[in-house]
Amino acid sequence: MSHEKHLPPVELTPLEKAESLYDEIVEWYGEADKKEQRAAAKLLLVALDKFALYEGNNWPSLVMEYIDILKHDPEKYQKILLSNRGELKARNPTDKLQ
Repeated sequence: MSHEKHLPPVELTPLEKAESLYDEIVEWYGEADKKEQRAAAKLLLVALDKFALYEGNNWPSLVMEYIDILKHDPEKYQKILLSNRGELKARNPTDKLQ
């Protein structure tokens, strides 16, 4: 009989689930050229479609707000990402979520 402690499964936040999906898409591309950019583009296509569908006429300004933050204040952008992580807050954005 093993006395090993099993940790409860980590429940991923929506951001972490999106990052995990990104990792899966990158793996799907295998050795393809620019696989990270291709995976990001797929997620961006879906995200823009959902913004346009559910945000109404204001969707471009919301998208630009995030782009401006990333462009002009990358530290603030990283804080936004960090605040949307759950138990995996210490995770490096390039680490796998397995």
